Amino acid sequence: MQNDLIICNARIVTPTGSTARRGKEMNKLLTIPNGSVAIKGGIITYVGSGKPDVTPGCPAVDAQGKVLLPGFVDSHTHLVFGGFRPDEFIWRMQGDSYMSIMQRGGGIVNTMKATRKATREELETKAERFISTMSRMGVTTVEGKSGYGLNRDTEMKQLEVMRNLNANPNRKVDIIPTFLGAHALPPEYAGRPEEYIDFLIRDMLPEIKERGLAKHCDVFCEEGVFTVEQSRRLLAAAARMGFGIKLHADEMVPFGGAELAGELHALSADHLLHASDEGIRAMAMNNVVATLLPLTAFTLREPYARGREMIDAGCAVALATDLNPGSCCSGSIPLTFALACIYMRLTVEEAITALTLNGAAAVGCADRIGSIEEGKQGDLVMLHADTYNVLPYYTGMNAVEMTVKNGNIINMNL
Repeated sequence: MQNDLIICNARIVTPTGSTARRGKEMNKLLTIPNGSVAIKGGIITYVGSGKPDVTPGCPAVDAQGKVLLPGFVDSHTHLVFGGFRPDEFIWRMQGDSYMSIMQRGGGIVNTMKATRKATREELETKAERFISTMSRMGVTTVEGKSGYGLNRDTEMKQLEVMRNLNANPNRKVDIIPTFLGAHALPPEYAGRPEEYIDFLIRDMLPEIKERGLAKHCDVFCEEGVFTVEQSRRLLAAAARMGFGIKLHADEMVPFGGAELAGELHALSADHLLHASDEGIRAMAMNNVVATLLPLTAFTLREPYARGREMIDAGCAVALATDLNPGSCCSGSIPLTFALACIYMRLTVEEAITALTLNGAAAVGCADRIGSIEEGKQGDLVMLHADTYNVLPYYTGMNAVEMTVKNGNIINMNL
């Protein structure tokens, strides 16, 4: 692929910088009303109001005044898994809780069984379908978590599928792989969580690191799953090995996950529906990205995370979909925008920052993606309109006209 592109006559809108924007800074976007962007070899070489040098034969797009944004970064998904769980979704609609479904053999362990049975080819085909849909909604980078194997072979299988998808030179989306072996306690270790944590530290993390299969390590720090101390032990070991560290934190009850994320200077703490005031302060003070997942709150009928209060307290907030087979089988960027603005009371500018630069920071990639700046990757999204206010206004509908990945036009939604 050529990886060269020029876009002219665009309304460029972007956060700037190579770190997460916090607090009031999330509202600040650079706007160039009649701007141009040049991409050479997949890298942005010019951003401004003038006309860039044109290489003969370089593809060019006249944006006709439409909004040009950085590619969206979906910084929390579980896109590689076997099977689906629609019956459990109906059970929840009838009043069963997420934890009660887990206790009766559903939940993560149900998907574990299907993922263990699935071939690499089956997992890859399903993930590719998700990626194509995400790309049409403007996603150019996605975090993918393992965590549906809960044993060596299947966790490796999930991570190897992500590696294979990333190896495609014509890929539509980059996948940032995260090891989530501590997603649940597997049946083989029933009643022995400490031994399972030992297994992950002793056997899994070193091999994953040596093979370069994951950039980050995550843990489900939650009542009935892994305790704060077990999570601390796993993440501290992962950090010593050079992994970025992340947490599923305070999703079901206030549990101290946000406080632990601050203590460990984690890249991100995710979910946070029940994060305490102390936990919010800990994240703000220690530069932890608070990754909020409004689609999951929506599908679980749970209160939304306190996004407005987190930003006002000085946190860096990211938004992500939490695409997964259980609690939230949706990767809808349009609905994520709408829920964040309507129910979590983010401004549209804050939501844009949350789904671009701050999402990139949540996966340790803000130095190369997440904004439209010279030297960064040529990942862009052009909307149908000349105002970005359509993002929540088109409630649940796609406002993206064109997705650009590494300087290549991937999708045209005409």
